Amino acid sequence: MPKMKTNSGAKKRFALTGTGKIKRKHAYKSHILTKKTKKQKRNLTQTGLVHKVDENSVKHLLGLK
Repeated sequence: MPKMKTNSGAKKRFALTGTGKIKRKHAYKSHILTKKTKKQKRNLTQTGLVHKVDENSVKHLLGLK
């Protein structure tokens, strides 16, 4: 049986933490930034974590499960 391939888009977008959680970037930070407040843009800069419900599907894309 051939090796599992990692999804190329997923490996660029997600990173694993030391404890096994999955880090991600926030959406809505690429364009049309003039109508967004400074606070909104600042908060979108920070990384977030993938929700527990979506973790299994992301791990499958990354070839971890």
